[in-house]
Amino acid sequence: MARIEIKHLLTDNVDNLIDTVINVKGWVRTKRGNKNVAFLALNDGSIIHNLQIVVDLPNFDESLMKRITTGACISVDGLLVRSQGSGQAVEVQAHSIEVYGEADPDSYPLQKKGHSMEFLREIGHLRPRTNTFGAICRLRHHMAYAIHTFFHEKGFFYFTHHLSQRLTVKGQERCSR
Repeated sequence: MARIEIKHLLTDNVDNLIDTVINVKGWVRTKRGNKNVAFLALNDGSIIHNLQIVVDLPNFDESLMKRITTGACISVDGLLVRSQGSGQAVEVQAHSIEVYGEADPDSYPLQKKGHSMEFLREIGHLRPRTNTFGAICRLRHHMAYAIHTFFHEKGFFYFTHHLSQRLTVKGQERCSR
């Protein structure tokens, strides 16, 4: 079964996918629930919004559910249904969950609360997982794509400037003459 990006589930017309089994992958933003059901907010970076995953706890091993914390990377196979709650149009009722990577809740620095820019400077490898930097990356991508498309359609070529610069390698003379 092919993976579906969360962006398509939340923005496109998905009437044809309702009541079908789909696969979504991403990082857990939040986990909440009670002894019978857990709700996971899953985000794959394709959109700022999260997809809700509903986990019927009696159908899943307790040790698996303990591994799923904020920041964990997971793959979920489940039934796409219309959401009964407010705030989202669809949700996934999980049939199977595979954990690709765990995140220790005691040491994983990104939690539900907001973080200052100073704090995010210290954890550069996790910045794209935040809403702020995720939005900046998506905006930068669309702007660069639009600029490149505009100039390409006008007959211009994209030229990487460092290809024309001289290269200096330690212990050798100038290599590109």
